[in-house]
Amino acid sequence: MLVALNKPFGVLCQFTDEAGRRTLADFVKQKGVYAAGRLDHDSEGLLLLTDDGRLQHRLADPKHKQPKTYVVMVEGTPSEESLEKLRRGVVLNDGPTLPAGAELIDEPGWLWPRDPPVRFRKTVPDAWLRITLREGRNRQVRRMTAAVGLPTLRLIREAVGDYRLDGLAPGATRLL
Repeated sequence: MLVALNKPFGVLCQFTDEAGRRTLADFVKQKGVYAAGRLDHDSEGLLLLTDDGRLQHRLADPKHKQPKTYVVMVEGTPSEESLEKLRRGVVLNDGPTLPAGAELIDEPGWLWPRDPPVRFRKTVPDAWLRITLREGRNRQVRRMTAAVGLPTLRLIREAVGDYRLDGLAPGATRLL
């Protein structure tokens, strides 16, 4: 079984939490499935869950190079130089990243309102990027955009390999 979840902002990528925070159990009704990869509590978008250990490994393990695509709202105006740095790979505190896909895009038309909303600042511009990674370090997209002077304000994973959000509403699941 393979389940797609559009993980909302503020949801932990686990099924239980002693502190009473929202978890996958609040949204995923299928039993015996486990997340194939993770999304931070402050990130949104596509999370795949499966009951197949081999499939979970193939989807989550960086050795299998499944591309993961993110739509990212950043603070600031990206220059071609900053985008090129992301494309070549940047040096983080845990070493250099692999080259990434990075392009400036318009705000996606399919975007849903975030709850709570991203803080708006009149004097600070923002922009949207599409970033594709073939590795999966902790908070990697946020650290990469910060390294080129573009702090991440909102991060939504739209695809893992060939699997896409494709109109899945926040908090909703779909059997694949």
